[in-house]
Amino acid sequence: MPDSPEVTAAEIARLAGVGRAAVSNWRRRHPDFPPPAGGSETSPTFRLDQVEQWLRAQGKLAELPLLERIWQQLETLRDPDGPALAPLVTAGAVLLLLHRDPAARTELAEQPDTRLATALPKALRRTAAEALGPDAPAALGLPLLAGATHLDLARLLAALTADTPPPAAYEQLLARHAEANPRHQPPLPADTAALLAALAAPTDGDDDGDTVLDPACGTGGLLLAAGAAERRGQDPDPALAGVAPLRLALARPADRPGPLPIEVRAGDALRADAFPGAAFATVLCRPPYNERDWGHDRLQYDPRWPGGVVPPRGESELAWVLHCLAHTRPGGTAVLLLPPTVASRRAGRRVRAELVRTGALRAVVALPAGAAPPYGVPLHAWVLRGPEPGDAFRQVLLLDAATDGGRERIDRDALRAAVLTPWREFDRAARTGTPPPADRPGRYRAVPALDLLDDETDLTPARHLPAAPVAAAPDALAGLRERLTAELARLADLDAALPAVTATGSAPPPQVGLGELARSGALELYPAGQGAPARPGGRTPLLTEPDLQSAAPPSGTTDATGADGPTVRQGDVLVPALGGEGALAVHAGSPYLGAALGPRLHLLRPDPALLDPDFLAGQLRATGAGRRASSYASTTTRLDVRRFEVPRVPIGQQRALGAAFRRIADYEAALSAAAAGARALTRALTDGLAAGATAPAGAAGATGAGTGPASTG
Repeated sequence: MPDSPEVTAAEIARLAGVGRAAVSNWRRRHPDFPPPAGGSETSPTFRLDQVEQWLRAQGKLAELPLLERIWQQLETLRDPDGPALAPLVTAGAVLLLLHRDPAARTELAEQPDTRLATALPKALRRTAAEALGPDAPAALGLPLLAGATHLDLARLLAALTADTPPPAAYEQLLARHAEANPRHQPPLPADTAALLAALAAPTDGDDDGDTVLDPACGTGGLLLAAGAAERRGQDPDPALAGVAPLRLALARPADRPGPLPIEVRAGDALRADAFPGAAFATVLCRPPYNERDWGHDRLQYDPRWPGGVVPPRGESELAWVLHCLAHTRPGGTAVLLLPPTVASRRAGRRVRAELVRTGALRAVVALPAGAAPPYGVPLHAWVLRGPEPGDAFRQVLLLDAATDGGRERIDRDALRAAVLTPWREFDRAARTGTPPPADRPGRYRAVPALDLLDDETDLTPARHLPAAPVAAAPDALAGLRERLTAELARLADLDAALPAVTATGSAPPPQVGLGELARSGALELYPAGQGAPARPGGRTPLLTEPDLQSAAPPSGTTDATGADGPTVRQGDVLVPALGGEGALAVHAGSPYLGAALGPRLHLLRPDPALLDPDFLAGQLRATGAGRRASSYASTTTRLDVRRFEVPRVPIGQQRALGAAFRRIADYEAALSAAAAGARALTRALTDGLAAGATAPAGAAGATGAGTGPASTG
């Protein structure tokens, strides 16, 4: 292993908060830039300690963040030919030790390497055995001897846990891994995992969730959300089979006695089932999607296929559905997160029909795009029930919870209520023999099995739901008119306040870059990427780029505080990462005050004695202001905010221009609000007339039967 962690040019750019092109320029222009220590000619790597020393000497780095130092240490431990997650198993074992024995932090700081080389592995193995059972040390592959790199990692982790609890520290490392390895399957968001687990929870009051299985558990997100007494998992990646139990052990209170009843085995669950014949109260699964080589030819006569219906070669997701159902005990529940095409592809019709005919399929829930990766696809949750003798219930709840917006627009609490309330009513009716809940047009419907068993057996919820009623009552339309009238009146007032301008005839003033202003102390600069991660249910509002662009209040939440990244203050200037046209100066009364910053927003904090915020925001909104600050990656334009330039003028002139810029910005915001109000009114009028819910005043009988071309009477 190398003596020091090595970093790529992209990682150097991340450390310094610059674009990759800047690193290339440094290599060309500075003879003392550290030489390559490895990699290839086209993608060299550099020693982290040398890079850090050079950046600090150049004033481009104050201190490498502790989490980044730990990440680079993990990269050093990674075997290029081994699993990318293997070092995270070691890190998880160290954090588990610190979680269960906080005194170990002091020992790591004070004990010499010669003693820790043997003492640390013994402590890790002992703690793993106590927390996960006697077989855990061997299953996790924990070392018998710790080298210098392992000891450095352990000390860095101990330093991190001085301010961050070990469970939260491990979540940060897993998030950093997901960010650095976008081609791997991204982790499932905690709130979506909790929703799937809630769908599987019993609704009859019985404690039915004593055992749970996830046959494609990944990092254990669904197992963590399940909270069952006993948990079992399987994953093809041996490293993930180690990460998942460590994650669950870290989530357990440190003083809880006895080992955690969890077992996660490595292997492909379809080809090499680790729990053959076992039945569980609950099965949760987000299987891999679009697998072509899932073992179709080898599994033609597998007993998991009911009625001899073999999943087609191109329907790997349905093979996972049947696998999960085979492991669900009678009356138990299986919930899977699947692509929407599984509900309608013609090749899978026979399997879908068998699931409906036997009563195994109980619900298909269409979730909004952004609920889980891939975030641009509105995934479906399938709910299945292990068949019981004598169960003649043959209805399927089709529920469409998809909404407009995206990942950062979803109201998680509203989504949870919209899904769980009708599902629990439906499930209670199925268990007790009472009538199912009444259909709600546009939202959900209990569909008899016979209505689904046609030539397609298409289970897409939206295709079986009656249209939602048009909310176009006269009083609702009157309210829309009143709001639009108020917006137009405000717009007229702001129009009268727009600044009058005259030609100056003078030469443009000299320009100064924001990077230079930051170095001189005229402003603090927080580039995009230093924002806080979203944490549903957190206490701090999280401002996202779509919020800023649409002038909406912060749509997310986080647990981050000001110590974890910048929070918005009065006088700050917010700039979208993909363009400066939406730059906004924050004033008293703004809904953004106190919000944490999302990942695609720059934050500028000018010194008001030297740089007026409204002047700065107005200059950044000017057409062409970002031309020199633009860089390109693939087909996306990004801004190096340090390269923005503004005129160098006295503070008095800045304030006069800033006041004018603010009036213009207020006028533009009012214009957008009026346009949105007009669209809402015209849409409501159009929908009401088209659906027959309203008629033009005086057009008596306009919605009755007619004799024109559209009449069939």
